[in-house]
Amino acid sequence: MTVVGISGSPRKGGNTEWLIRECLNEFAERGWIISEFYLSDKTIKPCIGCETCVENHICVITDDDMAELSNELISCDAVIIGSPVYYRNVTAQLKAVFDRSFSCNRSNLLMGKPGGAITVGRGEGGGQSMVLTIIYNYLLSCGALPVPGELNGLSAKADKPGDIMKQERRLNQARVLAQNVILFAEKLRGAK
Repeated sequence: MTVVGISGSPRKGGNTEWLIRECLNEFAERGWIISEFYLSDKTIKPCIGCETCVENHICVITDDDMAELSNELISCDAVIIGSPVYYRNVTAQLKAVFDRSFSCNRSNLLMGKPGGAITVGRGEGGGQSMVLTIIYNYLLSCGALPVPGELNGLSAKADKPGDIMKQERRLNQARVLAQNVILFAEKLRGAK
């Protein structure tokens, strides 16, 4: 089975990437194939609203990494999406992914696949719950089944790169989120 982990952080080695990796490690320990997609290393151009994809289901923007990600998402069994909080929203990089997914959504991009959400904000109540809702809305829009972690999605507070590595409770919550997504994915596979 394959899981795609998407970090919406433009900051290489930031706290969101660390939590995504911690989550994906749990999948790796269970023998899953891991596909990591860190937007700090990728380029996803924003949607230009031309609606060409409404007719042919293909995006006219071809000189970036979106086709690679779309192929990964179509063929995966589960997805984990994380974003730092930027002005009470996901990052512009992750929003571009969400918008560009419209072109392949008619192919049931994530239909029936479980997905988990991770968010990191600078302070308590720094918009994390809003970002979890935005990620869950995306998952639902793509036909995915949002899976909770220990509570809802994983919501963490961290500021400087690496701060999250000192928070064992949050690292454990990443593992719990992975365990829950794995459980759902395996039950769904058994039901087919």
